[in-house]
Amino acid sequence: MKLTSARTRVYSWALLLALLAGWELASRGSGVSALVLPAPSAVVKSLWMGLSTGYLWPHIRTTGLELVLGLFSGCLIGFISGVAMAESTLLRRVLKPYIVISQVIPKLALAPLFIVWFGFGMTSTVVITALICFFPLMENTVTSLQQVDPQRLELFRMLGATRRQTLLRLKLPSGLPGILAGLRVAVVLALVGAVVGEFIGASQGLGALIIASQGMMDTPLMFAVLVVIAALGLLLYQVTLALERRLLLPYTRIS
Repeated sequence: MKLTSARTRVYSWALLLALLAGWELASRGSGVSALVLPAPSAVVKSLWMGLSTGYLWPHIRTTGLELVLGLFSGCLIGFISGVAMAESTLLRRVLKPYIVISQVIPKLALAPLFIVWFGFGMTSTVVITALICFFPLMENTVTSLQQVDPQRLELFRMLGATRRQTLLRLKLPSGLPGILAGLRVAVVLALVGAVVGEFIGASQGLGALIIASQGMMDTPLMFAVLVVIAALGLLLYQVTLALERRLLLPYTRIS
């Protein structure tokens, strides 16, 4: 098992190095302007300069804070709404159409309204982030809580378990894998929401820095910011996987 995991990592890093080498050769040999496609070496240089001089850190902190606040509020509302809708058929039928409508409307179309309502700065971005990551957790929570084994559910009823006991002792533990899968999706979408929100209504943050680098025609800096966003996303995803393994550990042990 360990050998297979180590071999997979080697293959993954080898593929990354091969892609970077091909990119470097293509950018140098094709004669394409660095404004269109900068070489990886130029991107690494720009990234190192931004980190070493401290230029990138305020933007990283701003996006990180917006991400955490939006993810927490969106997931909290999504989880509570999912539980309530799974437990109440009436509530599910009444609210579901409006929730779907709120998700199919492009968030970029709503961003100017959020700026009017909440002003420029962090609040608008947090609201957009929460709105984007709310739906996956809510939908997965509703679906997971409704897919409980009917025989186990009947057993709880025969034992006289209350609705609250059935929810806490049966439905939530049984639906935990699906709920955590929704959390993984929400984490990825939350980063997208934070960056997109900064495109319009922010003067600081990684999204705002992408817009600024485009205005300055600094393509290496723009790619460097994209590398930071990708690294931040991978880090959050790995943290979510570690949390998932921790929460599912009591249910995966073989007695």
